[in-house]
Amino acid sequence: MRNTSQNPSQPPSPNADNELKRGLKSRHLTMISLGGTIGTGLFLASGGSIHTAGPGGVLFSYAAIGIMVFFLMTSLAEMASYMPVAGSFSTYASKFVDPSLGFALGWNYWYNWAITIAAELAAVTLIMKFWFPDTPSFIWSALFLGIMFLLNYLSVKGFGEAEYWFSLIKVITVIIFLILGTLMIFGILGGDPIGFKNFTIADAPFHGGFFTTLGVFMAAGFSFQGTELLGVAAGETEDPKKNIPKAIKSVFWRILLFYVLAILVISLIIPYTDSRLASSDITVSPFTLVFDKAGIAFAASVMNAIILTAVLSAGNSGMYASTRMLWDMARDGKAPKFLAKLDSRGVPVPALIVTAAVGAVAFFASLFGDGVIYTWLLNASGMSGFIAWLGIAISHYRFRRAYVAQGRNLKELPYLAKWFPIGPIFAFALCFVVILGQNYSAFTGGNIDWKGALVSYIGIPIFLAVWLGYKFKHKTKVVPLKECDFE
Repeated sequence: MRNTSQNPSQPPSPNADNELKRGLKSRHLTMISLGGTIGTGLFLASGGSIHTAGPGGVLFSYAAIGIMVFFLMTSLAEMASYMPVAGSFSTYASKFVDPSLGFALGWNYWYNWAITIAAELAAVTLIMKFWFPDTPSFIWSALFLGIMFLLNYLSVKGFGEAEYWFSLIKVITVIIFLILGTLMIFGILGGDPIGFKNFTIADAPFHGGFFTTLGVFMAAGFSFQGTELLGVAAGETEDPKKNIPKAIKSVFWRILLFYVLAILVISLIIPYTDSRLASSDITVSPFTLVFDKAGIAFAASVMNAIILTAVLSAGNSGMYASTRMLWDMARDGKAPKFLAKLDSRGVPVPALIVTAAVGAVAFFASLFGDGVIYTWLLNASGMSGFIAWLGIAISHYRFRRAYVAQGRNLKELPYLAKWFPIGPIFAFALCFVVILGQNYSAFTGGNIDWKGALVSYIGIPIFLAVWLGYKFKHKTKVVPLKECDFE
């Protein structure tokens, strides 16, 4: 039963006929989270990060952000294994912090992924022009939007299977890359041994100092976003008490190893001073450069196809996450009631249609004029993932405190996050620093770049306006620890 004491307009809990189907298995969960993180951040953006901060700065940044994400994911695992719901951290914030915070987190997360769908559609058009330069962009965007919609429309099991195979392609690519790269480093493949000489050229391993490394923190944070998809998928997972902790623990180490080892291999083979690392052109992806150096023919075409798979995977996951979040908010009375409907297969079709429509409208906004509207929509979603992470840290801190305050036995939790309260506090603090440092350069150099600051930080006032607006309208208060709803 849901706690409605803070929101009189909230409808009663739905019956079992209006519940999502638990069709996701452990292997689906693992690949969904991998698919949400291993993508263009690793295949493309990692090269720019190496070029900017040098190998040492990048490895330090990704390792630090990885530790933060580890604590966030163990926090989420503790709550999601105990209370597996599609609303995830939006529901947890409503129950254990304040309903207004849950409302804002839910809409923030939905908007973030809905706009991400538009961004992935834009990326698809650029990728397809590699093979079909004369074909109109909207044809490819419409085709891939249709594919993502159908994969989500069929059933949750269909979505899980599609994401499993999309992610498997990326995982196999990274593994092959690591094997070939290691052989090249030690001279077994590609001629003379490369060793660690690229860590000592120019001012390596740390290039540009503290602020440059801070800038790479942001890129690392964006790369790891998507791991929290496991929390949203909890509402449709078989045996969540067992499978969610298992998936989160295995996924974190795989992601961290994939990212850190891949960046290490790139740094050792390609000098950070190589300007090609800073290019966003698919033909000079750092993975393409290494494969090409290993003598693999058609490296650019192969990586282009893999990145296309990564983009489709990210858009597919984004549509899934945003649809489930919108459906759960509608169930709670925090979104229009018609969005809470499910079809006979347990798919929230109205929420799916609205989410796909918003993503499509945002994408088509990029095709008119100079794309100013689309740019602002994209900027407004820039911090949404970090804000969601802050919500997870706060919710877990309150969850554990309330659990103990109500005299409950911690041994009865399906999964107990280690290092409490250090974990959520550390994650909150580092995530907060990352948010504040999004565009630190706008405030340096004597004159403040107000336009640059507004573009970078616009997501914060929007989130605060939604949060405080709901709080003012419904007169919500922070839920006392002994009154938090664990049902």
